[in-house]
Parts: sequence; structure tokens; C-alpha cells
Amino acid sequence: MDSYLPATNGTMLLAEETEDPSKKVSILCRVLHDPSSSSFTLSIKELAIVNLTEQFMEKNRAVDLCSLLTHLRFFFSLIPTAQTAKVMRRVIDSVGEIPGSSDLQIIICKEMVQWARAERRSLLRQRLEARLAALLVENKEYWEALALLNGLIKEVRRIDNKLLLVEIHLLESKLHVSLGCLRKANAALTAARTAANNAVRVPQDLQGAMELQNGILRAEDKDYNTAHHYFGEAFVCFCSIKEVDPREVLSLKYWLLCKIMVGQGHLVPGILSRVFFTIGCPVPPVLAVLTQAADAVCRLSLQSFKIVFEKYKPELEEDPFVHKHLSFLHGNLLERNLRRLIEPFSRVEIAHVSELIGLPVHHVERKLSQMILDRKLAGKLDQSGCLVIFDNPKTGALHLSTLQTIFIIGKVVDSLY
Repeated sequence: MDSYLPATNGTMLLAEETEDPSKKVSILCRVLHDPSSSSFTLSIKELAIVNLTEQFMEKNRAVDLCSLLTHLRFFFSLIPTAQTAKVMRRVIDSVGEIPGSSDLQIIICKEMVQWARAERRSLLRQRLEARLAALLVENKEYWEALALLNGLIKEVRRIDNKLLLVEIHLLESKLHVSLGCLRKANAALTAARTAANNAVRVPQDLQGAMELQNGILRAEDKDYNTAHHYFGEAFVCFCSIKEVDPREVLSLKYWLLCKIMVGQGHLVPGILSRVFFTIGCPVPPVLAVLTQAADAVCRLSLQSFKIVFEKYKPELEEDPFVHKHLSFLHGNLLERNLRRLIEPFSRVEIAHVSELIGLPVHHVERKLSQMILDRKLAGKLDQSGCLVIFDNPKTGALHLSTLQTIFIIGKVVDSLY
């Protein structure tokens, strides 16, 4: 082991002035070996850890970051739990920023959970397990994450840690959204709101996370009018935080998406220009997809919408939420264009409709059959490749009364059986 260097401001200044990265890492590591445990020394060591983390992250040295956590266990035994969790979170997040290190993050978290359990640091272990569950959800290991969360919820309820319980229920809600179980996702979000209402104070970032999740659930129910209000509240919460939070742009993106979904796409360019002119920076490229999608919807242009999907394919694949709802909007736009084209006809060849709308025949045929099955179009597709459109039947009072009578008779027969 190298001889240690004293944990002082002078040593940190020496490390900062050193241009050779390997020498800088060596100085910072020797600072961590200082045996002193005074409060000033511990604060200098924490600063050294931050600098070391940045050095390893710049060089994509994920394995060295893992080793750093292992060597810091003695240091963690000298500082409070909250400070330990902060340092651990910083190091684990730094590993996550290195490409292809998601599995390594999970391994680190599992090792630190075992260490916290052996040291009987329950609060730290619970926070690490919550972090581990979040990483498992990101890695799409849903069932392992769900099993971990179920046990964690019972344990945290017993100690009545309200804020940690809010975070866990929020994560549970996100997990159930990924699994497609909206009922359980809503129940988990309700539990998170209940815990937040019983807490003394809820931080703005946690409040914003709840509003963001609420908006996502309302959008999944196709209630875009309500969803856009929740996304707006989330954006305000994240803007009020001093530190830059990536969820700020995310909530703005979802807010603008809902504006497009409710037919207010013409407002999107103005909102973006006002927001980013106020903070004095250009519009991020990640939001350009919404600007062009809004323009295509306003012009009812399927070709422009298709170009948006092809041009911004990587951005759309990174965010399944935006991709899903824009795909739904594309389906609605296609239906509106088809209705407008077939309106003058009582019988028309599908190939002719395909030529007019500029899409493959099989695509148009599949969409028309779906519209007929969903009762959005009164007609049929015959074997000659034509669409036969029926006249809209006028439903009279006698017709409704007859249907109601048949329905009641059916219930009576079922009860007799």
C-alpha cells in the first residue's frame, strides 16, 4: 500500500493542478488512506471520492468504480447513513453513465446490500434495495424487482418511513405500467399519495415524480385533457429545483405530446419558444420530433407524419411512451384521411384508395377491415377487392325498444336456466 497523503486543502489543490490523470488518481487514492477521522478530514475525503469518481467515469473505468466502493467500506462506517447513501448513489449513477454497464450496476447494488445487511445498517440497506429494484425495472427484470419491492414495502411500513415508502410505491406503479397492469399501477400511485399526505414535508422532486406518474396513467387511459395538467404540474415542480433534473425536459415533452393529442398541436412551437427563450438556451433536439409531429397533424399529412417516424426513429425507440401515443395518433390520422377519401363513393376499389392515400394496398385493406370491425365504418370488403359502403341506417324508437326487449328476454331465459 502506498504511503498516505494528509487530507487537506493543499493536497486537493495539488491533485487539481496535476495534469497527468494517473498521477491525479494516485494522489486522490493516497488521500483516502489518511487514518485521521476528524470531521474536516472526512469532508476532504468525500471531495476526493467525488473527484475520483469523475476521473474513472471520464475514462469509462467501470470496474475501478466498483473497486472504489469496496475500498470505501471502512470510510462508510465513519459517516452517517444519509451521507453514505449519497456517496453510494453518486458512484452507482456514475457506473450507469458508462455504456454497457447496467448488469455491473446491479451486481454492485447486490454486493452493497449484502454488506449493509452484515453491518446491520437497516435504513441504508432499504435504500440500496429500492435502488436495486429501480435498476432491475430499467433492465426489464420485472418479476425479480416485484418480489424485492413486495418485501421492502412490508418492512418500510413497519418503521413508518413515509418518504421512502412514497419512492417505493412510485417505483411499484412504474413497474406495473411496464407489465401492462394499469389497475395495480393506479393502486400503487394512490398508496404513494396517501403516504405523501401523511409525511411532514415532501421534496419538490418527489412531488414532481408523483405528478409525472399520474399524468402517464391518465394518458394510458386516453384521458389526455387531464394528463396534460399533471405533466404541467410536474414541469413546474422540476423547474423549482436548483439542480438540473432530466425529468424537467421529460415532463415538458409529455405535456406537449398531450397538447398534440387533444388537437392543440398549433400551440407547440409557441410554447417551446417561450420556455427556452426564458431560460436562454436553444430547444433540445429531443423535442424537435414533437414540433414536426404537431405540424403534420395540423396539416393532416400522413406523409409528413411518416417522415417524422423515419427521421427520429432512435429518439422514438428510446421513449416507448411517446412512440406508443404517436403511433395511436398516426392510426387516428389514417382513419380521418380514409374517411375523407371514401366519402364520395358507395363502392370503390381498395387499390384506388391506396393510390389516393399513398400507402400499400395490404396496409389500407387491413385498416379498413379494422374500422369495419370496430364499427367506425358501415360497409364490407368483397372478394373482388372493393369496399362497399352502406348507407347509414336511421335508428328509430321502435328499433331501440325491440333491442331492449330482446335483451331483457335474454336475461330472463338465463335466470330460468
